[in-house]
Amino acid sequence: MRRKTRQVRRLSRKSVEMGLLLGGAALVALVSLGFAELADLALRWNAAWIERSSWLAFILLPFGLAAIRWLTLRLAPNASGSGIPQVIGALSLPAGPSQHSLVSLKQTVWKIPLTFLGLLAGASIGREGPSVQVGAALMLAWGRFWKNRRLPLRGFHNNELIAAGAAGGLAAAFNAPLAGVIFAIEELGRGTPLRWQRVVLIGVLASGFMVVALSGNNPYFGVFTGSTVADMVGWVLLCGVVNGVVGGIFGRLLGKGPTVLVPAKWRAGVRAHPIVTAFVLGLAVALLGWAMGGLTYGTGYGSAAQLLAGHEVDHHGFGLAKVAATLASYWAGIPGGIFTPALTAGAGMGESIWRLMDGAVDQRVLVLISMAAFLAAATQAPLTASVVVMEMTGSQPMLFWLLLGSLTGSLVSRQFCPHAFYHLAAGRFRRQAIVEAGRAAKQASTPTASSSP
Repeated sequence: MRRKTRQVRRLSRKSVEMGLLLGGAALVALVSLGFAELADLALRWNAAWIERSSWLAFILLPFGLAAIRWLTLRLAPNASGSGIPQVIGALSLPAGPSQHSLVSLKQTVWKIPLTFLGLLAGASIGREGPSVQVGAALMLAWGRFWKNRRLPLRGFHNNELIAAGAAGGLAAAFNAPLAGVIFAIEELGRGTPLRWQRVVLIGVLASGFMVVALSGNNPYFGVFTGSTVADMVGWVLLCGVVNGVVGGIFGRLLGKGPTVLVPAKWRAGVRAHPIVTAFVLGLAVALLGWAMGGLTYGTGYGSAAQLLAGHEVDHHGFGLAKVAATLASYWAGIPGGIFTPALTAGAGMGESIWRLMDGAVDQRVLVLISMAAFLAAATQAPLTASVVVMEMTGSQPMLFWLLLGSLTGSLVSRQFCPHAFYHLAAGRFRRQAIVEAGRAAKQASTPTASSSP
């Protein structure tokens, strides 16, 4: 009788854990959907005022990026940039104040309105990286909330909650459940003490499938309509090498920061004046957008979808211009990711290859392969890049070629950027979190003047 009672209690506890995990996954999915709607609204408003008065970019971008940078430094310094490095940094830290500071819900929630403002101004950023950090913070806060209610959640470890929420955020943002799982394994699990329990995988898949159930199984960029061409291996390798070179340089420059552009004697001044730096970089983004007829503003989703459908864009060199606009936007230090801008840059590089080859093959094939190759080169995560592009374009028959292009791009990229950008940036956030936690602990242990004898 006692044995049966223990089995019932164990079953009941596991059912409670599973129910709470699915509840957290649903929360991540709903917030990701709401974030997506806000981002789309910002992009529509930005496109409307650019069409009416393109000169406004020279006011909104420099002043807007400077204001967003000021707000970020004041309200949520750990919410700057993509958000993926903060999650990776948190996973490599033991549970405690330093880990929690990188995925604190109090700071991370600011990422949504600040990313919205960045897209509204026209910055070349995406919402997918922010969705990863927001998802991690939500799932961690959800687990901590129920633990504080004394529920026996033995399987809810901090790292598993962070990874499940982060990868679930990516899956929900891209409407790509499988890509979320691959991202958790390849990117979040690289060099971190993450135990692969079913909590992570179930949480990721649940978030992704809930978005599919709510919004439909619609590929983000529409269904790919191209097919393989003659000498496919040669074309895929060409796309992989070209995008590997450009993507590797892109990843290296992202890690270097804006000081790489100025003489050594000016670098301390650039670091000491982040608001002024953001203003200048915003002006650079406006100039690039003006030169490209507004194509480089925002995520670039419309341009990538147009190229993937076999249409051309009006300006040559769009891919390189998108790379430059994304670098300037990221260097400004505002919240915003690089996933979708990197995919758009890859699409532009694919069209440039097609132009240089005088339209010898189907443009759609070169654009598709280049999207995956450039993302793989920028992040050095070829499996994630391949599966993300496959699910976002409904191109399952092209998966082998996507993998070949991504692996080639990632291999070439390492010759220019030996360390993966996300993990390089994660190290900086990790060191910063440790220093801040140590400073806070020291202040707490120091007696105040009023308490001294």
